[in-house]
Amino acid sequence: MRIRYKPWARPELEASKFYIDNPEEYKGRWKTLFKNSNPIYIELGCGKGGFISKLAVSNQNINYIAIDLVDAMLGLAKRKIEEEYKSNNKEIDNIYITRYDIERINNIFSKEDGIERIYINFCNPWPRGKHRKKRLTHTRQLEKYKEFLNIGSKMFFKTDDDELFNDSINYFKEVGFNIEKKTYDLEKEDDFWVNIETEHEKMFKEQGIKIKALIANNIISHINK
Repeated sequence: MRIRYKPWARPELEASKFYIDNPEEYKGRWKTLFKNSNPIYIELGCGKGGFISKLAVSNQNINYIAIDLVDAMLGLAKRKIEEEYKSNNKEIDNIYITRYDIERINNIFSKEDGIERIYINFCNPWPRGKHRKKRLTHTRQLEKYKEFLNIGSKMFFKTDDDELFNDSINYFKEVGFNIEKKTYDLEKEDDFWVNIETEHEKMFKEQGIKIKALIANNIISHINK
């Protein structure tokens, strides 16, 4: 998703208490940053923060890390998080946001961090063959996640794209994830999960596009090749 440059974003992020500009320094010790041993969940490609802000404010016994590569997006996410916590009269103490290239994500997390969940919502489908390795659910990326995920850690994935969804099912299986649940029409599922509707999700539903979703469980450890 493209977004216009926002000159205020970088200064606001640098002044924010819950923005991390140097995530590589926290590899293996994110729990010391949160100052507790609560589970850590991460969102890859958090965009404007509509999903992670609502999720984090509703579950303050969980720690959250939201990652995106674009300052403008993270600036909007920062403001959205502040808005959600303020409206719920809660202190922002269980979430950090950071700017980082997800293709290098194993440089900022390790198994010592105890990441228990990864959320991926409406990522770029990269439909052209030569670009498919850039998909956040491609086997190349999943192998990187497995370097820091423990057995039993889960991934939650939503998309509007049929081809990406079907390919992703195969990607997960190839690298040792078990598909616990999957649906080709999330709106019709009453107890699939506690769903937080994203901006993209609402837009796609209004266009009559069905939302696909799955939960995958990491059942095989990463093996160095």
